[in-house]
This record gives sequence, structure tokens and C-alpha cells, in this order.
Amino acid sequence: MAKLVKKGHIRLFLFLFLSVTAGCKNISGQIKNYSYTVVAVYPHDTQAYTQGLFIHDGVLYESTGQYGQSSLRKTDLKTGRVLNMVPLPKHYFGEGACVLNNKIYWLTYMEQTVFVYDLSFNKIGEFHYPGEGWGLTTDGTHLIMSNGSSILRFINPDNFSEVRFLHVTHKGSALPMLNELEYINGEIWANVYTEDYIVRIDPMNGKVAGIVFLHNLLPASLRTRNTDVLNGIACDAATSKIYVTGKNWPKLYEITTQPTPEKR
Repeated sequence: MAKLVKKGHIRLFLFLFLSVTAGCKNISGQIKNYSYTVVAVYPHDTQAYTQGLFIHDGVLYESTGQYGQSSLRKTDLKTGRVLNMVPLPKHYFGEGACVLNNKIYWLTYMEQTVFVYDLSFNKIGEFHYPGEGWGLTTDGTHLIMSNGSSILRFINPDNFSEVRFLHVTHKGSALPMLNELEYINGEIWANVYTEDYIVRIDPMNGKVAGIVFLHNLLPASLRTRNTDVLNGIACDAATSKIYVTGKNWPKLYEITTQPTPEKR
């Protein structure tokens, strides 16, 4: 999601929406809740306004946003060193990205364009789509795209046409502001813009099956005036390791999750 949109505006919308629909602030009850454990901490570029995060063949890739600053990066996980990078022209605002069939797909925010690259960051194509682009992941067959609403779109990677869409709900109410996405063990994990938790979505019915609470993941001592929201989920399919970060965060975290014991 773009910083360009006033955050106060979005926070007010989200507060009012969730208040009316029984709220996602109090997300306990029947849905499984998860806490986290930090396994390892790695450096992350504080100039990276993280929009997409994924791992391919053990290598970390990241897409970043902001007009004049958007880039697609191949990064050394342990050191944070950028191994390869391609910028977007200044009039494009980069959003989520993922890899499918050795092609990298990279969304733009308002420009209704997805750029396609090979793994060496050579541009090999582009497609156009209606509306905004936010997050992107894949189930191995289709691309899965968010646009800031409660709807996820399943996309044909060959022509970027919509195959189907999914209404995401929490306790029967639509859950808006779905942002960065990652497909993990048959579930769609999604950041909710401005929130410190990740929702785990059933891709068949759109219901939120679990919530991973990540409050205080980045300690106050590491936050500055430029530190922005939690955003960025990557899973290494070969190791099942999960990594998360945020926009302009100084750290990237490897985490494990565990169910929170139910109160009796």
C-alpha cells in the first residue's frame, strides 16, 4: 500500500468499518490465534519501503515503493547486501511482487500495470489490469492479487486475466485493507494495512482461519520517525522458514508461530 494515501484517512476508514462490522481489533474467539518467537534477526535497508517479499531458490527478493524510489531487489539474506536491483521509472509506484515459472511479476499501485522480468531482472513483458495493485503471491498455478479491499483476485499468469475472485471474511464480515501476501502450506497469509498482525486465509472459502499477532516485533528502541508499518511476508519453501519485516524497518525477522493457549 502506498504512503501517498494519507494514513489518518485510512485509519479512520478502518476504525469505522471494523467498528460497524464487530471489529477486527478484538479478534479472539473461535479463530485460532498465534503468537511468535524470533529465531533470527537480519539487517534490512531502512530506505526500502517494502511492498513485496519472497524467497526463490534460497535467495531473498524484495519490491519497494514510492514514486522515484521504487525498485526490485535481489538481496543477500544474512548481510542485507543488494546483489541486483532494477528501478522503476519515476512515474510508477512499485507494489507487490512474486515469482512463478521463473518469471517475476511486479505490480504498480495506481498505474494499472504489472511488469514481468526474468530472474536476471531483464524486462520480458507487461500487462494491464483495472484498479489498484497492492500485494501479490502465487499458489503455484495462479497469481493471487490484493487491491486494498476485502477481495483477492486469482490471475492467469499468461495474460493476467481474472480466473476467479475470493471474498475474505472474518466472522462473517468483510475484512478490508488486505496488503502483502504469501502462500504458505495451503493458506494465504496477508498483512492488513496499518495493523500488527497477519491473517491466515482459507483460499477455498475466503474465511480467516487464524491470526498471527506480531505486536512489538520491532522494538521501540529501533523505531525512528521514518519507521512505517508491518509489511512483508516470505516463506522459504525448501526450509519452511518464515520471514517478516516492515516498511523502512532496520531489521528482517525469521519467526516461528505457535497457537496461543485458549483462556478457560
